[in-house]
Amino acid sequence: GWQASMKSGSLSYILRCHRLPVQLMSQVRVYTSNGQKKDLGLEVKNGSASEETLHKVGTGRQDTTNTGQKQSFLKEPIQVKVKAVLKKREYGPKYTQNNFITGVRAINEFCLKSSDLDQLRKIKRRSPHDDTESFTVYLRSDVEAKSLEVWGSPEALARERKRRKEAEIKYRENLFRNQKLLREYKEFFGNTKPRSSAAAMFFKGPGKVVMVAICINGLNFFFKLLAWVYTGSASMFSEAIHSLADTCNQALLALGISQSARTPDPSHPYGFTNMRYIASLISGVGIFMMGAGLSWYHGIMGLLHPHPIESLLWAYCILAGSLVSEGATLLVAINEIRRSARAKGLSFYQYVVQSRDPSTNVVLLEDAAAVLSVAVAATCMGLTSLTGNPYYDSLGSLGVGTLLGSVSAFLIYTNTEALLGRSIQPEQLQRLTELLESDPVVRAIHDVKATDMGMSKVRFKAEVDFDGRVVTRSYLEKQDIEQLLQEIQQVKTLEELEAFMLKHGENIVDTLGAEVDRLEKDLKQRNPDVRHVDLEIL
Repeated sequence: GWQASMKSGSLSYILRCHRLPVQLMSQVRVYTSNGQKKDLGLEVKNGSASEETLHKVGTGRQDTTNTGQKQSFLKEPIQVKVKAVLKKREYGPKYTQNNFITGVRAINEFCLKSSDLDQLRKIKRRSPHDDTESFTVYLRSDVEAKSLEVWGSPEALARERKRRKEAEIKYRENLFRNQKLLREYKEFFGNTKPRSSAAAMFFKGPGKVVMVAICINGLNFFFKLLAWVYTGSASMFSEAIHSLADTCNQALLALGISQSARTPDPSHPYGFTNMRYIASLISGVGIFMMGAGLSWYHGIMGLLHPHPIESLLWAYCILAGSLVSEGATLLVAINEIRRSARAKGLSFYQYVVQSRDPSTNVVLLEDAAAVLSVAVAATCMGLTSLTGNPYYDSLGSLGVGTLLGSVSAFLIYTNTEALLGRSIQPEQLQRLTELLESDPVVRAIHDVKATDMGMSKVRFKAEVDFDGRVVTRSYLEKQDIEQLLQEIQQVKTLEELEAFMLKHGENIVDTLGAEVDRLEKDLKQRNPDVRHVDLEIL
């Protein structure tokens, strides 16, 4: 083992197991970040001096063999190589000198005017938005210095920020008050604004299905309620409550459809599409509370306190009309789901179970339950008419309540799964993964997550291991190689080397960002359902 020691500017090496003299290099150079060389002033030890030193450390025994070995080592001195490294720069816990900010942030956060920014350095950077290739940014340090120049001191800048914040709060209060007055004006004089896109949603697709269901179920509720008042049938009461629950829930679905059409805002950057699932979830809970609960209650009360039933002729007529109307609404919902499932390449069953369109699913299941419940109610009322036993009618009410409870449980489950953020189908995830792995710039991908955000919107996230050589080659293909070679040949000092590496290193990082943007754009173009892509560099 070697032991090294440095004493008073001299360096001596001592062999632990052999007393051999060593001739050292004349000096060691240490480089700093500014390229200066520091001479440590190491003196050259000659053979006799090294031999004398080593001899004192040893046991004192000398022979002819050791002397010959010393002479051979003196002829071939050992050279010590010293690595030249840059001094590590300490940035501290917070370093914002090289940060870029946009012009909007500079004006808002530092209380500047657009004319103040004209005097600052403008830097073109790659845009994070798909619709623009580049945009202008400013150095944060320049903006901070300009703000101090304009306002004089940090205290004055803080006072101006506080004043503007108070003005913004007052502006929002006035805006809210003006919007309220505008609504009152429209209610008094009438709204002459052209039909909005949200209103147009109710004339096609799921909105049309919901509006048709609201109209038909409202009429069914009115006639069933009259039949119950006339006959006193528990089954007819359950049917009336069922139609009322369907009407209220579908009105809630209409509200969810209109809210889902709202544009994203800073508080909800991914939009309001999940409002349809929320409305469907509340609808499922409403079916359970209003439909199933009241039906069970009325059926149990009929079993505990039976009473004779009047003529059921009008009840049968109303049930027949309800069967026709509910069946028509059911066919409208079935046709809409078939069309949407065909467009997505899914089967009818998969489209319903995955709750791709919650509004249409609710109408489908409610109308299917309505048709079955009409059949159950008519059967139980017929048995009551034939036997004169009112218990059959009460059992029919319990059957309708059980059917509604099953439908509500299914709606609650499917919409809860959608709101929690479930993964997409494995086949679709495999296609996205293969698309990334087939690109030459990607070495491997890890921790892949693809979440269905609802209404055919997918968010894709993955950790990507990029091939640095391919990225660098992509950068070099856009450069003048001869000019780059001349720059390399002109590098003579550490300052020039550092400047060269920093310049091209930043450009290579920008090239990597451009490759990430390209991959994200390819994923969205080849898979229209993918709306948000997050590729993290591993």
